[in-house]
Amino acid sequence: MTAPFSLVFQHNDFVIIDKHPGVSVHKDDNETAFVSDVAIKLGKEKLYLVHRLDKKTSGLLILACSSEAAAGLSALFVSKDIEKYYLALSAKKPKKKQGLVLGDMEKARRGAWKLTSGKTNPAVTQFFSTAHTGKNGEPLRALLCKPHTGKTHQIRVAMKSVGAPLLGDDLYGGEASDRGYLHAYALRFHFKGEDFSFVLPPQMGEHWCGREIEGWAMPGI
Repeated sequence: MTAPFSLVFQHNDFVIIDKHPGVSVHKDDNETAFVSDVAIKLGKEKLYLVHRLDKKTSGLLILACSSEAAAGLSALFVSKDIEKYYLALSAKKPKKKQGLVLGDMEKARRGAWKLTSGKTNPAVTQFFSTAHTGKNGEPLRALLCKPHTGKTHQIRVAMKSVGAPLLGDDLYGGEASDRGYLHAYALRFHFKGEDFSFVLPPQMGEHWCGREIEGWAMPGI
């Protein structure tokens, strides 16, 4: 059976993997089994989940090698000292080419979330879009997203709110496709005196084929 991830980087305190799409890391979907599976395949005694990616989302995921490292890395996420960038595709053109999506999020139907006009504890997502050509010449939009907060389904909800639901994301009205087109593309952080930067182009999905996203090789909105 093919492993549900690929190894990107190993450090004494953590590993970085490329989580494949369609694989859940959430507690309600057997998170422990996934993390344990990664640990076994990498020959680690135990790994700790530091942050999460949706089941549909592929890309960079940090797993700590000790509870101490997990606490330190988790603190970086809480203090917003880890920069995260995502790539996404949509069959729709957003209402604006780039900008900031800001608002409170509330639970909706069928496990979905919705963006509201409230600003009590807002989700904040910065994005930029450009034209993109799909596998068979389909006119798509490529999106580079930088979440400044870490809410559930944040990018998926934000892009729907500007009229560009993600390709393959049926929960939020995206057109059917071979996968949900959201990919954790880049991470930057400072940990124990070292600077780390990772950029990982998407490896799975037939519509990532266009060359338009190459201009985002080193994102820095």
